[in-house]
Amino acid sequence: MSKRHLTFIVALLLAAVMLAACGGETVVEVTRVVTETEVVETEPEVIEVTRVVEGEVVTEEVTRVVEVPAEEEMSEEEMSRMGGWLDTIVFLQEPNQDSGVARLAAGDVEVFADDIAGQAAAQAADAANIQTRTQYGLYDEIFFNVTACADENLLNPFQSPAVREAMNWAIDRDFVADELYNGLAVPKIAPISEAGADRARFAPEIRALEAQYAYDFERANEVITAEMEALGAVKEGDLWTFNGEPVSLIFLIRIEDTRLEIGNYVANQLEEMGFTIERVERTSGELGPIWIGTDPTECQWNAYTGAWSQTAVARDDGSNFDFFYTPRGYPAPSWGAMTPAPEFDEVSLRLANNDFANFEERAELFRQALPLALQDSARAWVTSRTTLVPFSSDIQVTTDLAAGISGSPLWSKTLRYAGEVGGSANIALPSVFTDAWNPVGGSNWVFDGMVQSAISDLGFYTDPYTGLGIPGRAEGSTVEVVDTFPMNQTLDWVEVVRSPEIVVPDDAWVDWDAENQVFLTASEVYTEPQTAIVKTTVNYPADLFETVTWHDGSPLTMGDFVMGMIMEFDQAKEASPYYDESLVPAFDQFMASFKGVRVVSTDPLTIETWSDSAALDAENNFGSWWPASTYLRSDAAWHNMAILLRGEGNSQFAMSPGKSEALEVEKANLIGGPSLETIATELAAAAEEGWIPFEPTLGQYVDADEIANRYTNLAEFERRYGHYYLGTGSYILTGVFPVEGQAVLSHNPNHPDSASRFAAFGEPAVPVAEVDGPGRVTIGEEAVFDVFVTFGDAPYLVDDMSSVTYLLFDATGAQVASGEAEAVEDGLWQVTLDGDTTAGLAEGSNRIDVVVVSELLAIPTISSFEFVTAP
Repeated sequence: MSKRHLTFIVALLLAAVMLAACGGETVVEVTRVVTETEVVETEPEVIEVTRVVEGEVVTEEVTRVVEVPAEEEMSEEEMSRMGGWLDTIVFLQEPNQDSGVARLAAGDVEVFADDIAGQAAAQAADAANIQTRTQYGLYDEIFFNVTACADENLLNPFQSPAVREAMNWAIDRDFVADELYNGLAVPKIAPISEAGADRARFAPEIRALEAQYAYDFERANEVITAEMEALGAVKEGDLWTFNGEPVSLIFLIRIEDTRLEIGNYVANQLEEMGFTIERVERTSGELGPIWIGTDPTECQWNAYTGAWSQTAVARDDGSNFDFFYTPRGYPAPSWGAMTPAPEFDEVSLRLANNDFANFEERAELFRQALPLALQDSARAWVTSRTTLVPFSSDIQVTTDLAAGISGSPLWSKTLRYAGEVGGSANIALPSVFTDAWNPVGGSNWVFDGMVQSAISDLGFYTDPYTGLGIPGRAEGSTVEVVDTFPMNQTLDWVEVVRSPEIVVPDDAWVDWDAENQVFLTASEVYTEPQTAIVKTTVNYPADLFETVTWHDGSPLTMGDFVMGMIMEFDQAKEASPYYDESLVPAFDQFMASFKGVRVVSTDPLTIETWSDSAALDAENNFGSWWPASTYLRSDAAWHNMAILLRGEGNSQFAMSPGKSEALEVEKANLIGGPSLETIATELAAAAEEGWIPFEPTLGQYVDADEIANRYTNLAEFERRYGHYYLGTGSYILTGVFPVEGQAVLSHNPNHPDSASRFAAFGEPAVPVAEVDGPGRVTIGEEAVFDVFVTFGDAPYLVDDMSSVTYLLFDATGAQVASGEAEAVEDGLWQVTLDGDTTAGLAEGSNRIDVVVVSELLAIPTISSFEFVTAP
């Protein structure tokens, strides 16, 4: 079967936003129609468009023709299908990408849900029954243990920021991208997503850092030598020693993908500098408990070949610095040991909380954070993969530009055989059930997340091409924002209201009294009225509690929302019986911007949230409090969350890796291991007692009948399926086989959505850019370069382009000029360097980088052209 081309987003929206710091600059955002279906023209419509001109708001009339795509014919069976398209999905563990593609080519599996490169990519491209999509959101790192060893006879050189910074000169990123990835990657120097808006915004700064930290092994060796001597090490011959013993570094190296080669390459570089390397080559499941769970001062590891996957196209990478370099990032010992410089810590927190007045102030914080991140280098970034995601040509599925298939929540909503309803598909993953599943500190692995996303629903999803929020279970939202905050609006499902001041009402919940188990209101906590930067009002459908059920048959109720709200606070409070010290840094970050929440109505459900942390895009100010969004790691109903709390309160297990390590107890797991026996015991006791946690508050929303029914349903669910993991999504987890590395999902016929709801997401229109021009330019004379931009071999429309900018670098790698390319016609832009610009270039080789940003997706395309200058 051939691939079916689906209609892209059908919308036409004009919006104008005044940027306070830009002197009334007008920004007009246009999302255009791109479709391959029949178009029906309607009568011209006159609309009013408000825009800002020279700082004044004016209104003008614009005539537009609305293009309505004709509905595609669907069979009666397709129209009546609810939930997922397939009857069964089976996940199989396949850690080797070459074997994964071979199994795909043989028809053993329908999807290999990981990025591929090298021989596997070539094999996939040659196979007639395989189609591929490019994934841009995977990036590699070397993660360092930043602590001093408790054993004073051991030396961890990476406790020194200078040593970590020098590792950036020790890694030849071009070699890794070109040779180890065979060109299916690009060098990465900063914690900014390649698949994201900030990569385009800060291209000049990132290019400058790439030049500053270009591969220079001798410089790296010099810096590290000086630091090692300062730490008390001695070089005897070619080897570093400490207290008379070789300085041995434990390097944890993942084996499932190209990180095996990356790890061994970096290990070779370290050995060349005189370190003794113990290479521990294992799978993710084997290495995870070491670098995540152990006390870093025990020095059971020194470096790890990490990788991260975006779950969506990044609209705002401001929080990346806080996540990757501070203890607030994740409740694990390896994060808790981080000690960023005070300046970096402050800048990271401000960016994470959107603590700035305008876009220019935000940009200045980025310009500070980028070099500070390199000076800290708790992690040395290596490459960002531009790899392929392979699946059967018989299959249709939405792939996210950043997250591919495995990281996209919409994959399970669209996976199907072309033109068919039902059937079964096998999906191969490098790892299945890699870590324990629980909502608070459970698995952070993208492979586990892929399975979980099919089981869960979300209040809001993100568009897989633009990264903008789109409604899921929520129906819509109103975002009230202060006049001074810079915020864009693109889509019409969200309403934006600007106000000079937003006051938190007295009855809003602003904190939690863990001792008395009640929420504290603004009037109880504060002596003066509190204000916020943003207020979101999220509206749910009137039939929400009638149509949505958990997979054990329990109807969704207000108790599920309230439990999630309580859990946002409780475990970070010392008075709580479930107190978890490792969760405090993340909670402190949350409270730094959270200002209050109020349930306005339960019929229909309407929730207001006040915060000083506002997203730059109105569509991404969610505030849904949907259970799967509130918890850090997975979905949870109030009743299976209650049993986990009961087990933790009785010290049978702990939900976070930090607490389980500190107490030397098992990490709570809803799907397997000794936890299941503990949960069964606690469930029986809770059912007999009619017990719920936080009774003074949760008891207002959950009655005795619901308590009894929920516990009965959960026990029956476990009897049938052998686990306690619940969701409300399109598929039910009906088979858990951790030893075999297999999971089975079954169609949920009670799901409230039509299977075709998200069928409009087809192949993304990623622009292809090529720069051409003179190979030799005379210094002092004008030079013109052509920029050809296409998609599918057709010219890219000028009206579909957001910007085409250029950056000029001289022979030293320094940026010397930048500007906007001029549109000539569809598919063609030109860069003109005038005589004054070329007069400033020395004789030698130069480079033009062109950054192309489309209106149809939030990911830049970068193309380069080299030329020489001569008198």
